[in-house]
Amino acid sequence: MFDRFLAVPKTDSISSFPLVFLTGCILLLSTVSAAWGQSAPTHPAILTSSEIVGPAQSDKQRAELYKTLAKQTQWMQRQSEVLRTVAKLVGPSVVHIVADLDDKKKGQIEEAGSGVIVKRNDRYYVLTNRHVIRDAAPPDVRIKLCDRRWIKAENILIDKATDVAVISVDAPNLIEANIGDSDRMQTGDFVLAMGSPFGLSHSVTFGIVSARNRRNLQLGDPDVEFQDFLQTDAAIHPGNSGGPLVNLRGEVIGINTAIASHTGRNEGVGFAIPSNMLMKIARQLIDKGEVERAFLGVKIDSSFGPAMAAEVGLPRPIGARITSVNAGSPAEAAGLRVNDVILKFQNTPVDDCSHLVNMIGVTPVDTPAELVIFRDHEQIVLTVKLGSRE
Repeated sequence: MFDRFLAVPKTDSISSFPLVFLTGCILLLSTVSAAWGQSAPTHPAILTSSEIVGPAQSDKQRAELYKTLAKQTQWMQRQSEVLRTVAKLVGPSVVHIVADLDDKKKGQIEEAGSGVIVKRNDRYYVLTNRHVIRDAAPPDVRIKLCDRRWIKAENILIDKATDVAVISVDAPNLIEANIGDSDRMQTGDFVLAMGSPFGLSHSVTFGIVSARNRRNLQLGDPDVEFQDFLQTDAAIHPGNSGGPLVNLRGEVIGINTAIASHTGRNEGVGFAIPSNMLMKIARQLIDKGEVERAFLGVKIDSSFGPAMAAEVGLPRPIGARITSVNAGSPAEAAGLRVNDVILKFQNTPVDDCSHLVNMIGVTPVDTPAELVIFRDHEQIVLTVKLGSRE
């Protein structure tokens, strides 16, 4: 606006109207300049040095600004205190793992990752990913605690189908983590990822649960058959594998396992094995030394879509539709039939066929499982005693 007023065209003679107009513009500019506490600029296109650097601040002004900032950030500081408390609580339970491995192509290599300490039957264990230690023998696995002590692995138990490993350890003053209920986590919940990215032990990053129930991921390891990952945008890098994903109550609700990345570095999409699935596997490994896969004895429709859902009487394709029942199976004994749709397994809604397979695959053998079945436009409840895959 000021530029337009100042760009007055030159004339050979000045009439009374242009003179009055020019005088009015000068008065207006002077008034505005006085209100801004500045004199009119000598040239509209050039900034003065004070305008570039900014107004000088006295010590008193800066002190007042610091007081204002302190008031403005009180709420954010309280939120930050929550994160600090969570990190202090869980940090002593997080470990850094180094495994000396024999690689057929590269020879002797060193693999690094993370883990978290838990306690069961009065003994301590480190939970981590199987791919962190692969097939290393206990003497080849070293574990660094939060207080910088190094301890050895006593025994290692693994489950390739879920990428879970349990390492038994024995040392004084070990601190176990609290395990939370991963089924309570919802998309948008805040979480912290803890571990040793790039060997930088006991690092913490912050984010949210960005999705649940991620399955059928191509992880580069065909042995990982059962998947039900939590997805998070908390930064996860190489070395974070096996470290805990923690909620704001200081509970472990998963272990960080994989990232989706074109570069091999964090791009905001990470995946964690949920704690409920993790502990089902860990308990079997600790108590039995292996994981027994449960067996229902049905074939299910992997292409169950809207047309078939309408045909059986459902408004949309939910659950898992049975296409055949094996003779002599637990399913036959429980009275399951072709075209039954399993809507719930152990009170958990069934999303699709892969979801049902995952849940059955991590359930202990001989467990009486309650099923909600959709049959002939009605919901019925059946109980089946799961058998063994073997």
